Amino acid sequence: MDGHLIYSVLDLLGTFAFGVSGAVAARQQRLDLFGIVTITFLVACGGGIMRDLCLGALPPAGLSNWRYLAVSLAAAIWVSCAYPSVCRMKSPVQLFDAIGLGLFAVAGAKKALAAHAGAEVALVLGMVSATGGGVLRDILLSRVPSILQREIYACAALAGAGVEVALSYLDVSSAWGSWLAAAACIGLRLASLRFGWRLPVNRNDINEQQR
Repeated sequence: MDGHLIYSVLDLLGTFAFGVSGAVAARQQRLDLFGIVTITFLVACGGGIMRDLCLGALPPAGLSNWRYLAVSLAAAIWVSCAYPSVCRMKSPVQLFDAIGLGLFAVAGAKKALAAHAGAEVALVLGMVSATGGGVLRDILLSRVPSILQREIYACAALAGAGVEVALSYLDVSSAWGSWLAAAACIGLRLASLRFGWRLPVNRNDINEQQR
């Protein structure tokens, strides 16, 4: 499996996963069908559009490639038709968001490296790709974005992008290396949710809040 095909698979799977997280969140807010489709598309493609704009890849693939619109629509339709089944999952928004986070972190890093950007740029754009859609979802639904809280969110995306960049520089086969990098990000994010891992804060700030 060549690098371009791996990138396409990661990017489209990440689009679907983020689309599902956006559609579920929109449905939980009882938006109408247009609102659900709109939120789904913005969440599914927002991070990739930001990445492409930063790389100068115009027009962004999320706007010019019909596959991204089709995948986001498929995610919205699936959630709308199977919403009761989706709701039986434990925290479906966080689950699919974690999957999208890992896939987009790696896809973003791969695209930056393919554009001959440096390791630092690949790390940053991997994080931007992974977190951009979630930030748009939370802002549009009037929630504090996860990236601004103490959760292991952006750090998980950086970890996934970091593994991808490291394996690329070590010339490790991308046939399985990219999936390992995505799994590292997804595993870290899900573990942080499961065990309540949080980023440290200044103890003085905690004491002031408790007064």
